[in-house]
Amino acid sequence: MLILRHCGGFVAALSMAMLAGGCAYSFTGASVPAHLKTVAIPLVDDQSGFGEPGLREKFTTEIVQLFTADNSLEVSDRNTADSIIEGAIISISDAPAVVSQGELVTRRRVTVSARFTFQDKKLRKKVWEKTFSNWGDYDSGGGLSQRQAGLQEAMKKIAEDVLLETVSGW
Repeated sequence: MLILRHCGGFVAALSMAMLAGGCAYSFTGASVPAHLKTVAIPLVDDQSGFGEPGLREKFTTEIVQLFTADNSLEVSDRNTADSIIEGAIISISDAPAVVSQGELVTRRRVTVSARFTFQDKKLRKKVWEKTFSNWGDYDSGGGLSQRQAGLQEAMKKIAEDVLLETVSGW
């Protein structure tokens, strides 16, 4: 127990020293090529047929916010950007996730699949194209607002996957 407390204090002291010294470490952004400074993120297309109003805008906003917060690539206009990420929602399914005694569905799972491409406009080449799939659970008795929370969770996970693939997939 003494060793753990001592190590914990050491880790805390080391962390504070790094912060005080201005050192920061990030898992993302280290491998983005120097010639890429900006990225365009046009409205995500919805080819799912799910019929969720505002889904395209919500998904696009989620991706833009993550890229803005990450700061590896500055989000820019399509005409002036060095690179572009284009995406389409290809399917959405909503199915029972937890069935309790008496075959009562207590939680549901929304699964979203979306295809994205990342292109280097300066070198005029496709860097990657990939289909991402992720999910979000919600309480089945909560109605439409609960389902939207599940959708939002799935879209956030996919947006994180797109960011990670873009900034570290080199």
